Amino acid sequence: MAFAEYAEYDMLGLAELIARGEVSAADVLEAAIERIEALNPAINAVVCRMDEEARRRLEAAPAATPLRGVPFLLKDLGVFYEGFPVSNACHLYDGFVAEHDSTIVERLRRAGVVIVGKTNTSELALDVVTEPVMFGPTRNPWNLDHGAGGSSGGSAAAVACRMVAAAHGSDNGGSLRSPASSCGVFGLKPSRGRVPNGPSARGGQDTGEGWSSTNVNHALTRSVRDSAALLDVTAGPVPGDQVSAQPPRRPYILEVGADPGRLRIGLNTTSPFGADVHPECLAAVHRVAESCTDLGHHVEEAVPDINGEHMAWALTVTVGAALHNVIADRLETLGRQLREGEIERISGLWAEAGTRNSAADFARGAAILGGIGSSIATFFETYDLMLSPTLIEPPLPIGALSQMGDDLERYIADVYENVSFLPPFNLAGHPAASLPLHWTPDGLPVGVQLGARYGAEDVLVRVCSQLEQALPWADKRPSLSA
Repeated sequence: MAFAEYAEYDMLGLAELIARGEVSAADVLEAAIERIEALNPAINAVVCRMDEEARRRLEAAPAATPLRGVPFLLKDLGVFYEGFPVSNACHLYDGFVAEHDSTIVERLRRAGVVIVGKTNTSELALDVVTEPVMFGPTRNPWNLDHGAGGSSGGSAAAVACRMVAAAHGSDNGGSLRSPASSCGVFGLKPSRGRVPNGPSARGGQDTGEGWSSTNVNHALTRSVRDSAALLDVTAGPVPGDQVSAQPPRRPYILEVGADPGRLRIGLNTTSPFGADVHPECLAAVHRVAESCTDLGHHVEEAVPDINGEHMAWALTVTVGAALHNVIADRLETLGRQLREGEIERISGLWAEAGTRNSAADFARGAAILGGIGSSIATFFETYDLMLSPTLIEPPLPIGALSQMGDDLERYIADVYENVSFLPPFNLAGHPAASLPLHWTPDGLPVGVQLGARYGAEDVLVRVCSQLEQALPWADKRPSLSA
């Protein structure tokens, strides 16, 4: 291997080695390509290789950039890299090639990041597992019989088995935090308006607003400091943003290791959908609660005021309408009707259901979702953080959920229950992170979620880095990563 120690370093570690001249950026890139070549057949995390493009970009990259030469992967959904396909894991997008770069891609490259490929996702980001018909399932590096979570599962699995130290992901209702939990990596969902979405393009999935303005882009990483550093180089408004988060007082990287003070933490283990939480997920969150208490924080049980039945109905209406519009927009660009096999069954059923709701239904749904956002904001008038399970259960076996079934109602219920604790933070626009702080007796990772008030990524980074020190995870790695 060009650089045999590649897998031992996080993103900033690699950047520091390159900056000091201890290893060349070219050798780091070749090490990443070699690991993708070796591990991807078993994991199926990378669905588009960009080896030659990465080599070309590296040769042309300026030397004085903070992340020069660090390999990185993009989720193959919504985010555009000029000249390369955007599949959205959906055959309806066969032949769609990006004609420009998304803002996040521009900023990553300006920081010196080298994008080496694109990662697997569920079709149109609808599933909480990454098992699209188009590419097949991404498997969990900790146990190949289990899935990687979704919809950013390809990116999380690639980071877990150390193909790359960090990879892009997006989050409409938990799609960064779900795979972070399933794959044993760190996943931070920033505040709404922190990192620009878009610009989108006609004929490609418009992720600018997502489902009722819920979508955010960021990354899956091995360390808290890598997540903070990536946020520093990608955050900030652009003209046309409908929402823009208040700039931080100082770079997020300076919050890593900073004293968070004594915080008031609300412990929530009650699913708004009434789902039973797996004992291992409860054990994980209670262990972290004890650690937070030991670190000097005040922890007490507290449940936000959320009507799960109303939230489920409103999300179903909103997602159905958005999905119908995405599909209709693509078909209008193609100038034809939908063909057999171009979308998975559940995608089609949900989009069809989206046409049966009235404008009044959509307005009522928007009001319900806005009310849930207000309930979360009210919670943070009392508490600095909310501590909860990330998911209600450990990583699901491959095939446990499928978008090729015919029971839309059952599918939606299963999805919502799995990610019970995640969507409220999208609806409120607040930041939240999944930390890899627990493993089951049979070696499957279980994440724990911390959420904060709107714009308080600085607080979240401080506490996450504090827990990273108290309950370190850096040395935990799946055997497949060797």
